[in-house]
Amino acid sequence: MPNTVFLNLERLDFDRRLDLSPIEKLTTVTKYDASTDQEIPARVQNQDIVITKELPVGRDLIAQFPPSVKLICEAGTGFNNIDLAAAREKNITVCNVPGYSTEAVAELVFGFILNFARSLSQQQWMIKGGDFTNFEQDIQTANFEVQNKTLGIVCGGSIGQQVMKLALAFNMNILVYNRTPRDWGDPRIQSVSLEELLRQSDFVSIHCPLNEDTKYLINRERLQLMKPTAYIINTSRGPVIKEADLIEALQKGRIAGAALDVQEKEPPDQDNPLFKMDNVLLTPHIGWKTLESRQRLINLMAKNIEAFLQGKPINVVS
Repeated sequence: MPNTVFLNLERLDFDRRLDLSPIEKLTTVTKYDASTDQEIPARVQNQDIVITKELPVGRDLIAQFPPSVKLICEAGTGFNNIDLAAAREKNITVCNVPGYSTEAVAELVFGFILNFARSLSQQQWMIKGGDFTNFEQDIQTANFEVQNKTLGIVCGGSIGQQVMKLALAFNMNILVYNRTPRDWGDPRIQSVSLEELLRQSDFVSIHCPLNEDTKYLINRERLQLMKPTAYIINTSRGPVIKEADLIEALQKGRIAGAALDVQEKEPPDQDNPLFKMDNVLLTPHIGWKTLESRQRLINLMAKNIEAFLQGKPINVVS
């Protein structure tokens, strides 16, 4: 039976509730809660498969991998943490697990949208701070319906399409920006340029992978295109938005608010201005962290490994 090492299991199974048996039926698994760069070279010795979860695996590390390692399995969708060129040079296949958290992330997006529409968090902050004016006089915070509002989706992949389904159920209008426009088969969904999307949308939800083309895709110039009543939501990767430009736009009232499940630096520095803004919702990259999504990830990763062992690898990114 081949040998597999999971280098940072705690990142995925932080509550010890996951069933790892789908993988353990296929390979002998050695598990580490976390691994440093110094520990990894020894831990991959005599291993055939290496599993990581958002752990940086650069060229210098891969150069120290023994010939026995034939597969690196990223336990997630994003794989920008792995040096793919270095892996190819050592004939190591790299695969990822797309689609495991589609529903969970889409639900979080709508949690943000509804929160902004009804100002749930702001009202709680007011009450906890001793401000009861929303009970005593006309409401002081945003309070509007999402139906007939326009949702702009930046990158209409699997998560973006799941967000579309939810938006249609709320009777929203939908604009989509993809590098390659497409016909969505529904008059309520239109493909537009990024600039047009930013100008017209009441909510902008970002679902791009992080690469050279998408880093800082949303910057000062593009934020200036948005309506001052619009909100931006990022559940993809932090550096898709240039954070300094976003902070400036929020401070100057150029947009109404932001919801960020991902940040340019994770975790953010404690003196980051975003922490103190009452029109900002910050969550610690929880979109994928539901129990259901994490177990689905284990099950799909087992299928990746099984396919690789059968000589028919799937979800290959290298």
